[in-house]
Amino acid sequence: MSIQHASESSNILEILEKILDKGVVIAGDIKISLADVELLTIKIRLIVASVDKAKEIGLDWWESDPYLSTKAKSLEAENRLLKEEVEKLKVGDRNEGPIKDD
Repeated sequence: MSIQHASESSNILEILEKILDKGVVIAGDIKISLADVELLTIKIRLIVASVDKAKEIGLDWWESDPYLSTKAKSLEAENRLLKEEVEKLKVGDRNEGPIKDD
């Protein structure tokens, strides 16, 4: 019995390893209509892959999400400071008027 259990768990691990290595995409659409009038459409897209595989195919949204990445939080703060500096420069330009060439 225990030999079979070990074999089953190793099979599951092999399958999981292949899924994470190659990636799996699950897609589906749900449409709700009444009398040929579409009321609601839900599009479902699910990708199961390792982080390395996701980056390889261009998925790295978690790196720029401020709730998931400390790097994104610092970039968000830097962006806010730069916007404030731009606003100060705009206000300064309005107050000084046009530049006269002597």
